[in-house]
Amino acid sequence: MVIKLLLIRKIRGIFAIMNFEAEISRRRTFGIVSHPDAGKTTLTEKLLLFGGAIQEAGAVKSNKIKKTATSDFMEIERQRGISVATSVLAFHYKNKKINILDTPGHKDFAEDTFRTLTAVDSVIVVIDVAKGVEEQTEKLVEVCRMRNIPILVFINKLDREGKDAFDLLDEVEQKLDFHVVPLSFPIGKGYDFQGIYNLWEKRLRLFNDGNKTQISDSMDFDNINDPSLSDHIGVQAARQLREDIELVTEVYPSFDPKSYLNGEQQPVFFGSALNNFGVQELLDAFIEIAPPPLAKNSGERLVKPNEKNFSGFVFKIHANMDPKHRDRLAFVKIVSGTFVRNTPYLHVRNNKKLKFSSPNAFFADRKEVVETSYPGDIVGLHDTGNFKIGDTLTTGENLHFRGIPSFSPEHFRYINNADPMKAKQLTKGIDQLMDEGVAQLFTMSTNGRKLIGTVGALQFEVIQYRLKHEYGASCTYENYEVYKACWISSQDKAQLEEFKKVKYRSMATDKFGRDVFLADSAFTIQMAEQKFPEVRFHFTSEFEDLS
Repeated sequence: MVIKLLLIRKIRGIFAIMNFEAEISRRRTFGIVSHPDAGKTTLTEKLLLFGGAIQEAGAVKSNKIKKTATSDFMEIERQRGISVATSVLAFHYKNKKINILDTPGHKDFAEDTFRTLTAVDSVIVVIDVAKGVEEQTEKLVEVCRMRNIPILVFINKLDREGKDAFDLLDEVEQKLDFHVVPLSFPIGKGYDFQGIYNLWEKRLRLFNDGNKTQISDSMDFDNINDPSLSDHIGVQAARQLREDIELVTEVYPSFDPKSYLNGEQQPVFFGSALNNFGVQELLDAFIEIAPPPLAKNSGERLVKPNEKNFSGFVFKIHANMDPKHRDRLAFVKIVSGTFVRNTPYLHVRNNKKLKFSSPNAFFADRKEVVETSYPGDIVGLHDTGNFKIGDTLTTGENLHFRGIPSFSPEHFRYINNADPMKAKQLTKGIDQLMDEGVAQLFTMSTNGRKLIGTVGALQFEVIQYRLKHEYGASCTYENYEVYKACWISSQDKAQLEEFKKVKYRSMATDKFGRDVFLADSAFTIQMAEQKFPEVRFHFTSEFEDLS
């Protein structure tokens, strides 16, 4: 009897391991990045549409499409027609669990995007056919390359007039230092755009330009040399397509999945997200070639996803996802093991166990409580002030996941309360919004005034708007000319105190009580370094490394 019980337990254990491995292999977690207005959010909508997660696609800004984009769930996003915060969306497609992180493209919100890239296993870069490779795209790709993230390129807006396909491929190779492999190719462009030849599946798809919010029907041709092709797209277009495909196969290498995963090769797809051209080809190929959850480096060791013990890290905090409840959510990327509801996990920085009764899975602003989550998944944990960006949760091991970037603010403004009756709401609002990591709060040593520092000037408008509409607090700003904020530290306490005394008028403390020197020029910093050689100046808001 004992042997039988042991055997049953062993079999159950084997099945549990097999199920765990299967769940990991099902996951695909990726980010969508680009320059503003290239079509990231529209592409996200259409991926959700093809995945069956929504029945009708929204648009960021369109006169004909009334539904707003699912990922742009904040009111200011709907008004402005831009994304100002990363949104997390999950859906199932062909037995795969797909987690999409739709990021802001605007450079003023780049900090949010850069952090998000620490939580993805692959990236889709969206490029506008008319504008080609733009400045912000180059910066974002640079961050991806630093981390060897597999990259896939989607050239969007083929229904508009733009650059020649081959010219675009050359531009992508030169500006982004890519080795591109086209896996689909357009038939015409702009007004003459008729569809796409899918080199991945060796299939031609002709699309009807119908209702932009629904999936269009398509016609398939297994053979590009089929004479009847001319009946559908015309003799000239058929001839041109055959020539283009022949040139593609001769000039570009064949697709190698291993090279793609190593970041040495970048597959390219063409299409129009708004009109559903080429999106399904992208999705079908993506779920096949994109990597499942990858191992991640911590300061201590390499953590693999199939490890039994749970580990994960906070890459984003969002205040007021539900304005009615004033809740604050910490977004956690699961790196290894299984996250189980109501199980105590170690908060490494605070060295205390925390239990979460209602962890959330995301569908933009819609959330549902999940019992179990696996590596690659993003879970939202209700935060009462325990978390900072970069925090690690584990089953007990002291791990510190590195590489969550942060920048010294470039724009500074005093924040004033415009309504004395709402001082409490303003304080709470500032406190919670600063925790999101998109702006930083400093308190001046001279007069105790509050100073906000951001990477981009547009952040001030977003903060002002959110304070008013989410917290009922009004504020005004005053400009404060500062070149750079420098966090200071020193082993020589006497010299540190001397420096703080000399530079008293330019000193402030951050939200965590750390000393910050607000320098008015690069020359000031240079002189200070010479005069106080034992004082170290840190040009990053990564506080853990200020030793």
